[in-house]
Amino acid sequence: MPPTPTTTASPAAPVRAGATQAPTVTERLDAVRPYVLSVFRIVVGLLFACHGAASLFGVLGGAAGSNGGTIAAGTWPGWYAAVIQLVAGVLVLLGTGTRSAAFIASGSMAYAYFDVHQSMALWPIQNGGESSAMFAWAFLLLVFTGPGALSLDRLFSRRK
Repeated sequence: MPPTPTTTASPAAPVRAGATQAPTVTERLDAVRPYVLSVFRIVVGLLFACHGAASLFGVLGGAAGSNGGTIAAGTWPGWYAAVIQLVAGVLVLLGTGTRSAAFIASGSMAYAYFDVHQSMALWPIQNGGESSAMFAWAFLLLVFTGPGALSLDRLFSRRK
């Protein structure tokens, strides 16, 4: 009986020795992830700081429901929330102490959602708590991911 010919699967376009394959879409996205994370952190921090500045200083339309006014100093919980928003927002924006500031900011927004909004209705769309819920989850994400590639923490740690 004659031997049966063996066939091997050959690629349609063989790769030449020394040639590299083009990176996949996933590899390209993974390469820019730290930078996109930094842009996400900067935008979230800026928006959060704007909420605090509006409530404390009456800029950007002022505190919600105040016709351009501010929140009276020391009032619970609004004034304290505004201070957290301004300070944590600026820290997150700059990328310094990001994880700690994001943890505090996330907790304050979770408190705002459950104490202020959730008592009116279950769903954020019904109780006006969408921004509180989104900020809480965005900051919680930053607690676990860190500041990304572009941050003051990373800049200062390189100079040591």
